[in-house]
Amino acid sequence: MDKVIKFGTDGWRAVIAEDFTFDNVRACAQGLANYLKQAKLAERGLVIGYDTRFASEDFAAAAAEVIAGNKIKVTLCSKVAPTPVISYAVTATKSAGAIIITASHNPGRWNGFKLKDEAGASAPSEVAAEVEKNANEALSTGEVKRLPLADGLNNGLITYFDPDPVYFKQLERLIDLETIRHSNLKVIVDSMYGAGIGYFKGLLKGGKIEVLEINNERNPSFPGIQPEPIAKNLTKLSNTVTEYKANVGIANDGDADRIGIIDEKGNFLNQHQVFALLALYFLEVRGERGAIVETLTDSTMLHILGKQFDVPVYETPVGFKYVAPMMIEKNALIGGEESGGYGFRGHVPERDGILAGLYFLDSMIKTGKTPSQLLDYLFSKVGPHYYDRLDFHVSPGDRQKLAQKLIQPTIDSIAGTKVAKLDTTDGYKYYLADDSWLLIRFSGTEPLIRIYAEGHSPEQVQKLLEGGRKLLGL
Repeated sequence: MDKVIKFGTDGWRAVIAEDFTFDNVRACAQGLANYLKQAKLAERGLVIGYDTRFASEDFAAAAAEVIAGNKIKVTLCSKVAPTPVISYAVTATKSAGAIIITASHNPGRWNGFKLKDEAGASAPSEVAAEVEKNANEALSTGEVKRLPLADGLNNGLITYFDPDPVYFKQLERLIDLETIRHSNLKVIVDSMYGAGIGYFKGLLKGGKIEVLEINNERNPSFPGIQPEPIAKNLTKLSNTVTEYKANVGIANDGDADRIGIIDEKGNFLNQHQVFALLALYFLEVRGERGAIVETLTDSTMLHILGKQFDVPVYETPVGFKYVAPMMIEKNALIGGEESGGYGFRGHVPERDGILAGLYFLDSMIKTGKTPSQLLDYLFSKVGPHYYDRLDFHVSPGDRQKLAQKLIQPTIDSIAGTKVAKLDTTDGYKYYLADDSWLLIRFSGTEPLIRIYAEGHSPEQVQKLLEGGRKLLGL
């Protein structure tokens, strides 16, 4: 049997109306229901939430009908909600996990089916593999149980739930929101037409802080942007920050588990810099200690900070489903990945772009520094580090050909710098003699090959990326 449904780094994603259909979503829900029964977790029930994409609430309702049809209780979000809010709802309701209908940062043509475990974290690979197998079997046999939504609501198998109040209380425990509310900051928030619309304004209302929100209506086409908070998608935010003379710009991706930062001058702080700044905030400003967990696409700045503050730094393959278990095992202070997703101790072991934004604002308030001054201070401690990434679409047939080009022993230098070591844990990471690096790997969620580079100047980074492109013959 050919697999129609294939789970990647963080659940299953597909193009709406091509592969992302109601039948396939129902098959995924049946696959999860079968797993919950096999794992003896069904009695704990399941949370189901959704984002702002086309028909997300209808896909969520379809999944709820199947879960309820299997006599498993469903806590169905009554409104659009960010992934971290839904993840926290899992722990608040003591559920067995969650389904989240979202494709995160993908273009508007896509939607997805994210799986969360009982801790609110991304489901481990072995769980996703079992659900995938069950889903494809259900699709093949047609054995999908359904209970109409109205019937499920009437008999109590499906219950509507607003996840915001318990999440807001959790944030009050983690950070002093009153201090942020009564600061004199002017903040521009770019919700990127996504699930994070209104959250910063709602959390920070009632004080002196001024929060202006852009791209804050639901528009599933994500006009003019892809909802990924990286520099090329944040031109409007950058211009708005400078136009209004704001102190900072904060962007969240489509499901608000990632963050992007624009400084007071309109410049983008890359994801590595934000990760290192958040780590420095916890270590120096808050005086906390604990491990840092990063993926192999992250910055060497974290290793330098680890040495300076005498805390361990652990590296995992790409994907927060690898970061989360390490965070739990090591009781880590912070964990993150190159895509701009960061998780924090005391919270669910999952990325939270809203909490990350609040911590960044608190860092500005506590230090009295602007974002650009914070970056200068970071560089004074760890040295200058810059980063960029290139993405290329690639067909499945070309993957093997491209991979063969990367393992040849003749690759002894890239962009004129000697290769010191090759790591093939997740892709092909070339550590260079001057402590810069280049990584080439295939995306786990999209038909892309990605080239990542970190160097000591923007110019060096571009040379490394060009070197990587030449290696692939692209």
